[in-house]
Amino acid sequence: MENKYDAIVIGAGIIGACTGFELAKKGLKVLNVDKLPEAGHGSTSGSCAIIRLHYSTPDGVAMAREGYFYWVDWAKYLGTVDETGLVKYINTGCMVMKTEKNHNLEKVRAALDELSVPYWDFGPKEITELLPILDTRGFGPPALPSDARFGTPTRDAIAGALYIPESGLISDPKQSTHNVQRAAEARGGKFLFNARVAEIRKKDNQVQGITLADGTQIDAPVVINVAGPHSFQINRMAGVEDEMNIKTRALRQEVCHVPAPEGFDYNHLGTIISDGDVGCYSRPEVGNNILIGSEDPECDTLEYIDDPDNYNTDFTEQWTTQVMREAQRIPDMRIPNKPSGIVDLYDCTDDWIPIYDRSSLNGFYMAVGTSGNQFKNAPVAGALMAQLVQEVENGRDHDKDPVHFTMKYTKRPCNIGFYSRLRKINPDSSFSVIG
Repeated sequence: MENKYDAIVIGAGIIGACTGFELAKKGLKVLNVDKLPEAGHGSTSGSCAIIRLHYSTPDGVAMAREGYFYWVDWAKYLGTVDETGLVKYINTGCMVMKTEKNHNLEKVRAALDELSVPYWDFGPKEITELLPILDTRGFGPPALPSDARFGTPTRDAIAGALYIPESGLISDPKQSTHNVQRAAEARGGKFLFNARVAEIRKKDNQVQGITLADGTQIDAPVVINVAGPHSFQINRMAGVEDEMNIKTRALRQEVCHVPAPEGFDYNHLGTIISDGDVGCYSRPEVGNNILIGSEDPECDTLEYIDDPDNYNTDFTEQWTTQVMREAQRIPDMRIPNKPSGIVDLYDCTDDWIPIYDRSSLNGFYMAVGTSGNQFKNAPVAGALMAQLVQEVENGRDHDKDPVHFTMKYTKRPCNIGFYSRLRKINPDSSFSVIG
């Protein structure tokens, strides 16, 4: 194996693969390194792969809108053939419930208007016309099942919802990463699996490369941390964490799979639902099931993990809590005796907005804090990181003069400084998986 590259990307999940792909497109000799046996084998494989446009900040909405266009024209983005097949974008639409906490989606609506994204502003009647299986009474704010008021309506009807038709999901998140791997390889990119990084080598505050657990040294003047839930460990290896104002942590999450109401074809008639009133999001899942995730309401205790290689992968009471919360909205939903779904880790920042940035160590970059809400943005993040690396390596002081990235499809400018490691916690964030 060669031991000298222009850039090393630590991680071969969807964002790491897209970053390697975009750097290879710029003519760099790039190596993606991952401790797992395949691309997308880590937290990407556990992603709900939802393509939705509602975020708590205009920058988040704009990033998601740009990403949408890559996914709907996936083959064009890749520019190559994957012998194992390309993933498909499945359009379902997305209904986002209005709550006091999200300010009845006023900021989201303004951001959608700015980008000319079509949507419908629904009242309770229109909600049930689209999905007659829903109970439109208000149950929030979300509570634990042990709370005496759980399941008791707190208002006759929720305030309404925004329905965004251009939303959906990707058929297979892991396979999407394999697609990008093949595209990167077609541009000269290399991938090394079953390779655990043991050291970030540096000299005179300049990164020199990495050392693997087996002692192999690989040299590069640029190293990019896209290690998902392990990102904080890589930052500590590089000695850059203390300088960061925004940091990352691994967060354990449970996603539930339950049968849809009997007699209702949820795979064809269902939609993505983001429901802060009950504290859950959901989407259609194969086999006429409903996938249910948590929107991390304040009553829940978030379980941060110190060792991403050692955590409880069994379902807990959280599974039951999420299913019962969703059952308030879908009362005929069937709840099985045996839990099923996914237990995995998110890579979260302090304000749930990712870090796309350089670091205090020259040549060391980060695309971290992305799990849970950035799968849909992966192609954009890859292009953004490639431009950031190119300009900083050419001498630009990104901390004082932030790099601006012009989005390919929406033509909207993006100040990459918004994602700085040195930023203050963003008060406009949802402080949840919504981002």
